Amino acid sequence: MVRVPATSANLGPGFDTLGLALAIYDELIITGTDAPGVFVEVTGVGRGDVPTDESNLVARSIAHTFRHVGLPSPGLQLQANNVIPHGGGLGSSAAAIVSGVMAAAGLLRGVAELTLDTMLVLATELEGHPDNVAPALYGGLTIAWTTDAGPRAKKLLVHRGVSPLVFVPDHSVSTALARSLQPAVVPYADAVFNLSRSALLVAALTQSPELLLEATEDRLHQEYRASAMPETSSLVHLLREQGFAAVVSGAGPSILVLASDPSQRAAAAALVAGHAGDTWRAVMAAVDVKGATVNPHQVEAKPQL
Repeated sequence: MVRVPATSANLGPGFDTLGLALAIYDELIITGTDAPGVFVEVTGVGRGDVPTDESNLVARSIAHTFRHVGLPSPGLQLQANNVIPHGGGLGSSAAAIVSGVMAAAGLLRGVAELTLDTMLVLATELEGHPDNVAPALYGGLTIAWTTDAGPRAKKLLVHRGVSPLVFVPDHSVSTALARSLQPAVVPYADAVFNLSRSALLVAALTQSPELLLEATEDRLHQEYRASAMPETSSLVHLLREQGFAAVVSGAGPSILVLASDPSQRAAAAALVAGHAGDTWRAVMAAVDVKGATVNPHQVEAKPQL
């Protein structure tokens, strides 16, 4: 079985660079079959909507990884148990990609050994950028960047006082639409502002949670994308005005609050419940520290992960 956490990218000022793994998991069970092709059964989020054949993103990720080592993808039965919302800014596509890459790596054990760094490259090739796939693979807080040789990532441990809270609305937003609203050029002062806040955010998340409100200030992307998700923008402003470190999670429309302790997290949940009723679902999630995991086992004499 493969287990992959949800992720929240950007975290306010760390646009396309910072990411956090959250203890909300999609699970994938893989069974080898004698018949060629890939057959997918989906339960939970995406059932009836996502493809159930070789065009499924998990299946494509498995095939991509097998091609990397010069081997054909075997016949497989996949059972995808999905919890991460689709189109919510919580890394559902990254989780699917990492699930496939990790599953393929597990199937290839003893034939071709793939390191986490290689899996980061393969996942980024499919996702297009490493800010979500990095925390999905490594867990914790990650700093991702690209070089001429490919994507890189550094994992950091999050201060135990940091208490994440996610607000998930009953609607989604296209990531492509959100990204289309981002300008190609930003003011110099705004770039410098975000550089300072990004550096401060790393310190706040790893050492000084009391600085999270200031550290999550952003001028590069959230306001530009506000027109695509006005309810999200309004709620982020309300939370921040009341002293909570709220940011748009990834491309939205979900909201991430980085509370400095559990009591502050509970207060933020109460504020949103009183303001927005049941249109936003509050999820109190811990920081995932392990990242994606693979647990091989046998069921009915058929090889599974």
